[in-house]
Amino acid sequence: MPSYTVTVATGSQWFAGTDDYIYLSLIGSAGCSEKHLLDKAFYNDFERGAVDSYDVTVDEELGEIYLVKIEKRKYWLHDDWYLKYITLKTPHGDYIEFPCYRWITGEGEIVLRDGRAKLARDDQIHILKQHRRKELEARQKQYRWMEWNPGFPLSIDAKCHKDLPRDIQFDSEKGVDFVLNYSKAMENLFINRFMHMFQSSWHDFADFEKIFVKISNTISERVKNHWQEDLMFGYQFLNGCNPVLIKRCTALPPKLPVTTEMVECSLERQLSLEQEVQLNQTPGESNPIFLPTDSKYDWLLAKIWVRSSDFHVHQTITHLLRTHLVSEVFGIAMYRQLPAVHPLFKLLVAHVRFTIAINTKAREQLICEYGLFDKANATGGGGHVQMVQRAVQDLTYSSLCFPEAIKARGMDSTEDIPFYFYRDDGLLVWEAIQSFTTEVVSIYYENDQVVEEDQELQDFVKDVYVYGMRGKKASGFPKSIKSREKLSEYLTVVIFTASAQHAAVNFGQYDWCSWIPNAPPTMRAPPPTAKGVVTIEQIVDTLPDRGRSCWHLGAVWALSQFQENELFLGMYPEEHFIEKPVKEAMIRFRKNLEAIVSVIAERNKNKKLPYYYLSPDRIPNSVAI
Repeated sequence: MPSYTVTVATGSQWFAGTDDYIYLSLIGSAGCSEKHLLDKAFYNDFERGAVDSYDVTVDEELGEIYLVKIEKRKYWLHDDWYLKYITLKTPHGDYIEFPCYRWITGEGEIVLRDGRAKLARDDQIHILKQHRRKELEARQKQYRWMEWNPGFPLSIDAKCHKDLPRDIQFDSEKGVDFVLNYSKAMENLFINRFMHMFQSSWHDFADFEKIFVKISNTISERVKNHWQEDLMFGYQFLNGCNPVLIKRCTALPPKLPVTTEMVECSLERQLSLEQEVQLNQTPGESNPIFLPTDSKYDWLLAKIWVRSSDFHVHQTITHLLRTHLVSEVFGIAMYRQLPAVHPLFKLLVAHVRFTIAINTKAREQLICEYGLFDKANATGGGGHVQMVQRAVQDLTYSSLCFPEAIKARGMDSTEDIPFYFYRDDGLLVWEAIQSFTTEVVSIYYENDQVVEEDQELQDFVKDVYVYGMRGKKASGFPKSIKSREKLSEYLTVVIFTASAQHAAVNFGQYDWCSWIPNAPPTMRAPPPTAKGVVTIEQIVDTLPDRGRSCWHLGAVWALSQFQENELFLGMYPEEHFIEKPVKEAMIRFRKNLEAIVSVIAERNKNKKLPYYYLSPDRIPNSVAI
């Protein structure tokens, strides 16, 4: 009788193993096998990290194996099981790989196809077409769209983390508990004694050092020492944690009542104001324009207000909306419209890892009413919601295409605008990702017609447009994709947003925001309405109190840490692809990224303010923190 060797790999994460009964059935072109219990005598099967092999004998030849069915039945107490993959050795000596990388819960079952990526048009056999359709039907019931707040991109229909499908939950919810992590961060930073001291002011700038962790030769230390200087103030708009707002002005705004004479001492290049161009502001007697020539504290407080405003725009728009929420939209649409056998599912799944989970935890604990955001931030209590609602109007597809976004802000000239490392490194990473996606697209789509006729792809793109972008034509998000070139660009947007863009605006938060006066999350007094009245005491009383300072510091510390066992750009330990051409494309992708790491490291040598947030070895694959 024909005999198959079945190799079963269990995940290595915590609680991945199971003591339940595991049954296997084989479904082939010539028939189906009986249900076989996978069990070895006097052996603990399916332990965490184990790779177990079993001989399965069948009554008759099954032909080409189409599907493997796994069933889990209760032994004593229910425990979830994480199945990485199954490898099948046929009676003829052939090996067939069946990637899974999913949890099987309760008395659950899962049906796997072999690892070859297939478009819908490649499936001509009824049982495979049916499997494809049933998988998407089940997913669309699990992954439902929901409006969390009016005007927001739609998100996952789940009130809390445990309501999510098991496959997209964190391995350990405790590891991403915001309350626990922020409290732990404050404890690790030895500032927890201040965390409940709301309404208690600091005495002076030096007093903030009580909660500042001095780490020698770091950006945060340099910020603390130089934050009052104009050079440091301006540099942050180029290479700080919100480097996406700065624009090149080509004309003075009509509402700017500033003359060349007013700012002459700051025009170091002996150019006129019209040639240099300054900041916009609504004119009025009670809204003075503060200048570097004003008194020291007038000018300093004006800069602090700008830094505080920039902090809020960064947190709610640059970070939350334009990376977290956008990536969640891509993730939900992917799960709803692309089956596991689709090449684009295999490509993108690593780049939405834990994104829906982290956003759900954020809605549960962080940005909800009375959440942690309210504890430290002036835009808490609903202000952050209004900011996102307004910013959605300017969320366009082209603004997520990195080269186009840089060009639209007039910041593309390296000659006219040097030292813009966010731009320089971002373009390198964008080009590496686009080169990779172009290769993958060319492997599975032989021409533009194949792209246009891939209904699953079109449904994915349509889901993003209709639900994520709420069907807004002005967003510029495509409703469909009709060429390989546009598909490659779209995939690059998905991957770059989830990886590089998020890294650029997230992991520098402790560097740039840990010195409270440089990025105050709250301002406790309104801006001055006249010049010459600001004192050092007034500035300190305007800055956050001790309690809010501590919560802010705990937050930026926690948000700046990589996940345990972080997967960085180019790392694909889950082998969803089994084909050689794609694996070779992945190797080339990693080599391109390694070259970029070297370029950035060489550039950063001996720099007092190195820029490393877009070094690929520091870019996680997905938005997961």
